[in-house]
Amino acid sequence: MRVDVWSDPVCPWCYIGKRRFEHALAQFDGRDRVELVHHSFQLNPAATPGVTSSRREMLMRKYRLSPQQVDDMDARMTATAAADGLEYHLDGTVTGNTFDAHQLLHLARERDVQDALLERLYRAYFTERRSLFDAPSLLPLVDDVGLDRGEAEAALRDRRYADAVAADIDAARRLGVTGVPFFVIDNRFALSGAQPPETFLAALNQAAGTHAHARPAS
Repeated sequence: MRVDVWSDPVCPWCYIGKRRFEHALAQFDGRDRVELVHHSFQLNPAATPGVTSSRREMLMRKYRLSPQQVDDMDARMTATAAADGLEYHLDGTVTGNTFDAHQLLHLARERDVQDALLERLYRAYFTERRSLFDAPSLLPLVDDVGLDRGEAEAALRDRRYADAVAADIDAARRLGVTGVPFFVIDNRFALSGAQPPETFLAALNQAAGTHAHARPAS
C-alpha cells in the first residue's frame, strides 16, 4: 500500500499531521507493507529565493492580525504540538521560499532517507528556529541523515529536481489541494489536514480491507 503526502517543511500543521499519521501507522497491522512518499507543496511560492523575512510580520500582513493575535495563535499551536509530543519554538522564526528544501527531499527519496530528512527539516525549523531558505542553512542538515553534502550542493546548484518539485505542485493543483498536509492512501482515499490518529488508522484499515476483498479465492 502506498501513502502519498503533500506538505511543506515550514507548515506547522504538517509536522503535527506527520506525527499523528505515524501514531496511526504504528497501530496498523500492515505497516510493514506501507510505502510513504512525500510530495512538494509550497505555502509561500512567491517569496524571493534565498531571502528571509519575519514570519510574525508575514502572518500579521497575510491574515490582518495584531501582534497579540499572532502571539495567541502561536501559543495555541505550540500547545497543540506539545500534545503530540512535539516541541515548537515559534518566536523569532523567519519565513521564505522552500523550493530548495523540496529539491533536497526529492534527492533524499532517491537515497531512501526522505522521511528522515523531512523529520530533520521540521525539527530544525520548529524546534531549533533554524532557517530552511538557502543552501548554507540546508546543507548542514543533510549530513544528519547521511546524505552526501557534495551531491546535495550540486543538486541545488544544477536545479536537478526543479522539475520534480514543479510536477508535485501541479499534481496537487489537479487534485484540488488548497492546504496541507494532504494524504492520499492507496490512490483512493484522501484526507486533508492533521487528522486524529484514529481517523488515519480507519482509512488505512479501510484500504487494507478493500485489498483483502479484491483478492481472488485460492
